[in-house]
Amino acid sequence: MNDEMIVRSGLEGVVAASTALSGVDGEAGELVIAGFPLAELAPNATFEETIHLLWKGDLPDADSLPDLRESLAAARALPPMTLQLLREAATLRLPAMDALRMAAGTLITTPNDADPAREGIPIAARVPTIVAAYHRLASGHDPIAPRADLGHSANYLHMLTGSEPDAAAVRGLDTYLNTVVDHGLNASTFTARVITSTGSDLVSAVVGAVGALKGPLHGGAPGPALDMVFEIGTAERAEGYLREKLERGERLMGFGHRIYKVRDPRADVLAEASEKLFEDGRDRAIYLLARDVESTALRLLAERKPERRLQTNVEFYTALLLHGLSLPTELFTPTFAVSRVVGWIAHAFEQRRAGRLIRPQSVYTGARDNRWIPIERR
Repeated sequence: MNDEMIVRSGLEGVVAASTALSGVDGEAGELVIAGFPLAELAPNATFEETIHLLWKGDLPDADSLPDLRESLAAARALPPMTLQLLREAATLRLPAMDALRMAAGTLITTPNDADPAREGIPIAARVPTIVAAYHRLASGHDPIAPRADLGHSANYLHMLTGSEPDAAAVRGLDTYLNTVVDHGLNASTFTARVITSTGSDLVSAVVGAVGALKGPLHGGAPGPALDMVFEIGTAERAEGYLREKLERGERLMGFGHRIYKVRDPRADVLAEASEKLFEDGRDRAIYLLARDVESTALRLLAERKPERRLQTNVEFYTALLLHGLSLPTELFTPTFAVSRVVGWIAHAFEQRRAGRLIRPQSVYTGARDNRWIPIERR
């Protein structure tokens, strides 16, 4: 082993894979999803169309889209053992991401050589059912059965509330799911690819990815971003509150990103989606407050940390949009998983085609001249 090898902490700057699924340009603030600029795809596609795009490489036509929708709808119901596990988890009051991680491991898929994408359908179809069923059980209610006549987003919202959502809510959720479906080689996606590279199965790759997403440094910040807005309460309090946080050296949740050195393009898409969602009177006051908090935060960050170029990231408007859809904060990260599982599966398919074990090296920094001492002499 060459001890002179360069160690890049966190694999910063290391290119570990090539992909046709998403391209992230942090300096330019651009995100491309399978050839489409995010702003072109996210506000227009249904989530089923995005699934087809990522798994098959193109948008579905008028014949293939209904087939995909029907296949997803037919696979939504949970196996009895999955429901039983969720019931047990609810009695223990486990966090939703723990329940999702455990329940995802009970899913079963069958490889399909004729149409490899078919293997992903039971997982993508059932993750929303798992999240909704567990939320209901943890709240003391029975799960609501999925409806085959509703699309992916509409059915998810229906399973959470029992009510059929309006068109604005469905469009808002479709836009959100499209926006966060894939984002380069992030921690959870890399985990899915590493597991897949060993020749392991698709469910194992998804379970590992859920475990990575569960970590607060990856998927856990949208809730705190909204909590900050609620704590501020009124636009008049924003500057004083934010200045105090900055003076204490605290991070402003929803601002700054490890990759993006300019404004996160996902924030722009979700900002526009939030504006449309809140047009019909959905808690308009909190929307206007959030916009005031954002503008104040950006001004203060530019004053105090001009060299950092800290801009609004996806977490800020994720929180606002999902709040507008009446989702509680404990569902924010699980709902992220409802989307990102499609990206994980797409990367697993891509990694299978690559057929290469992911096996980076490490530099040993420990002692080299220790000598064995029998236990009676230690």
